[in-house]
Amino acid sequence: MIHTAAKQVSRRVMARAARTAKLVGPTSLLPSRSPPSRFLHDGISGSNPNPVSLQMINYALSHARSLKSEVSYGQSMIVLEQCLEQTSESDDSRALVFMAMSTLLSERGNYDEAIEKLKSVQDLSSSSVGLRVAAMEALVGLYLELGQDDTSTMLADKCLIILGQNEHKLSGRGGEVIRARANAVKGLVELVHGDIQSAECFFGPGDNEGLIGSAALSYGELLHATKNLSLAKELYEKLVRELSEKKDIGNSYSLAACNMSPEEVLLTATCALGQLEAQLGNFGDAEEILTRALNKAEKHFGSYHPKVGVVLTCIALMFRRKATQERSSSLLIQEVKFCLY
Repeated sequence: MIHTAAKQVSRRVMARAARTAKLVGPTSLLPSRSPPSRFLHDGISGSNPNPVSLQMINYALSHARSLKSEVSYGQSMIVLEQCLEQTSESDDSRALVFMAMSTLLSERGNYDEAIEKLKSVQDLSSSSVGLRVAAMEALVGLYLELGQDDTSTMLADKCLIILGQNEHKLSGRGGEVIRARANAVKGLVELVHGDIQSAECFFGPGDNEGLIGSAALSYGELLHATKNLSLAKELYEKLVRELSEKKDIGNSYSLAACNMSPEEVLLTATCALGQLEAQLGNFGDAEEILTRALNKAEKHFGSYHPKVGVVLTCIALMFRRKATQERSSSLLIQEVKFCLY
C-alpha cells in the first residue's frame, strides 16, 4: 500500500497508475540480491510457528527475490505449497505460508490470487490475532491500490471487530502494536476518503511515539495532511533510519505482507520524506532523498516496474515546484532527462 501521499500522486498525475501498478507491493521487484531475508514473521506474539516451516518460507522468499524471474517465483510457490501440505490447521505456520504466498503473488501483479490467500488466513479460526490483523491490514492495502475504497472501508471495520473480539488476548508491547496497527489501517482508509477529522480519532492523542512500521507511516501521512510538517519530517526520518539500520524489530515491522512489508514501508517513507522536503523548499535535500527512493525502487522492483514510474513522477513534481518557486527553466531540462531515462 503506498499510502495516501503516493495515492494522491497517482490520482492526480498518473491517472491512477500507482493503483494499476500497485505502488505498494506488487509485481516482482524485491531486493536485487536476497539479503539474508528478514521474515515477514519474526517475533510473532502469541504464535508458535514450526521452525522447519519458517525455514521453507524464508528460502522461498529469498529464492524468488534473488532472480526476480517468472521461473524463480514459480519455484518458490511450489516450495510454499509443499510447506502448506506439511502444516496442520492449528499451526500458525499455515497462516504465515498464506501470507508469504500472497506477498509473492502481489509482487508479480497477481492481485486476485494474492487477495484470496490473505482471505484464507481469516478462515483459520485458530490463528493468532496478530496474524489475522496483519493479513487484514495487507488486504485493506491491496484493495486501496485497486481503487476499491468501499471494500477497504468494510475490511478496516472488520479488522477493528477482530481486535475487539480478541482484546482479552492482548497484553504487553505485542498487544499495543496490534492495537495500533488495526486502528492505523482504519485511519488510513479515512484519510483516503478525505475525512481527516475522522482519521485523527484512530491515532490517539500526543505524538504517538509507540507507533511503528506501517502504522507510523499512516500517522505520518495524517501529520502531512494536517500540515504538521515538522513532526511529520521527524517521524519519516525516524522510520527511514530504523528500517535502514535493520534493527531487531521483531514484532514491530516484520509481521506483515504485500504492501505492508518493511521494504515497502521504507520505500514509501523515503519518498514521502523527499516530497515533504520539496514542500518546505529544501530542494537539494528533496532531490537527494527522492533519488535514493528511486534507487530503492529499481533495486526492489526492477527498472521497468510502474512503482519506479511513480517515484519518477514525484521527482518531476519536485522539479516543477522548484522551477515555479525559482522562476527558472530547470523543469524543461529535467523533463528531457526523464525522457532519455
